Amino acid sequence: MAYVTGVVLATSCLLGLSFWPWYVGDGPAGWLWTAHGYLYIVYVVTAFLLALKARWSVVKTLLVMAAGTIPLMSFVAERRVTADLHRAPDHAPAAPAPPA
Repeated sequence: MAYVTGVVLATSCLLGLSFWPWYVGDGPAGWLWTAHGYLYIVYVVTAFLLALKARWSVVKTLLVMAAGTIPLMSFVAERRVTADLHRAPDHAPAAPAPPA
């Protein structure tokens, strides 16, 4: 979800800023901004549910949610969250089963 939100936000910024003096919100750039708005809602809900499951602090949860509003920052946040989750003790390799 972070990748989708980040790509749409970055594309919207590039289109919106490249036509800035003439940009009125119509056309492809306007559609991308609207898509980003809806995708951001899904991103926030997904991040919140993950935060509950992983028992993150309130600060970490809010920072991950805010990363979806800064162009390209959602990629950084996704990378760090993935690394943190893989280092968690729940993802430790299971001990081999005793011989039967």
